[in-house]
Amino acid sequence: MLASDMDARGLRRRTVRRFVEDFGSVSGEEREAINDAIKHMYSPDLKNGWGIHVVQEVKLLAKKEDRVALDSAIGELVLLGMQREMAAESIYNERCIAVNDGPSWAKYMSISGSHDDEYDIITLQYTEEGLLSIDENREGQAAFGDDIAIEFLATEFKREIYVVQAHGSDAMVDEENCVFFLPHRPRSEICEPPFFLFMKGTGWCGAGADHYEPLIAHPSSLLSQEKVAAVL
Repeated sequence: MLASDMDARGLRRRTVRRFVEDFGSVSGEEREAINDAIKHMYSPDLKNGWGIHVVQEVKLLAKKEDRVALDSAIGELVLLGMQREMAAESIYNERCIAVNDGPSWAKYMSISGSHDDEYDIITLQYTEEGLLSIDENREGQAAFGDDIAIEFLATEFKREIYVVQAHGSDAMVDEENCVFFLPHRPRSEICEPPFFLFMKGTGWCGAGADHYEPLIAHPSSLLSQEKVAAVL
C-alpha cells in the first residue's frame, strides 16, 4: 500500500510495526543504543542537561481505563494535606509506564489521539528548581513524531526523509531565519525519491515544533547552497 493511500493512523501503525520488527532483530548493542536514545528523550536524568535545556519533560503512559482510579488516588493524597501537583507527580510516577525503552516507545508512538487508544500521555515538566507543571492530557492528544519514528517511516517506504526545520527571529539561535536540513535515511536500501517535511521551530526553546507539513519538491537546475532554501 502506498503512503498516499493511508490515513495518519495507518501511517503511525505501520511505522510502529516496522520499529517493533526491526527492534526485535537488532544486536544487543544496537538495542541498548536505541533504548538509551529513547530514555534520553522521554525519561531524562533530571540531574543533568540544564546547561542546554530550560525545561525538561518526562513522558508517562496512563491506561485510559485507569484514569478514574488514578484521580481517586491523587485525591486521597490531597485530603492528607499534599499539594495536588505533588500528589499527581507521585501517583503518576508510581503507577504509570515510563517511556524509557523500545517496548514503551512503541506504546507511546501508537497513541493517535483517538478514543480507541489504550493509553493517555502524561507529561511532567521540570525546571532545574523542580516540578514546573503537569499536563494530564484529558483530551487524549496524539504522540508527536520524533527522529526515531521518522527513521522507521523512511525504512518502511525505503525512501529518505528530509526534515526542513526553520526558526524565525524569535528563536534562541544566533542568526535570524535559520533553516536546517535534517536527513533521515532508511535502515535498508533506498528505492524511491525522498520525502520532504517542513517543521517550524517554536521560539521559546528554538528546537521544538507544533507539527510537520509535507513539502512538494520539484527537480530544478543546480543552485548554490545559499539559494536552495528559497526554492523550497
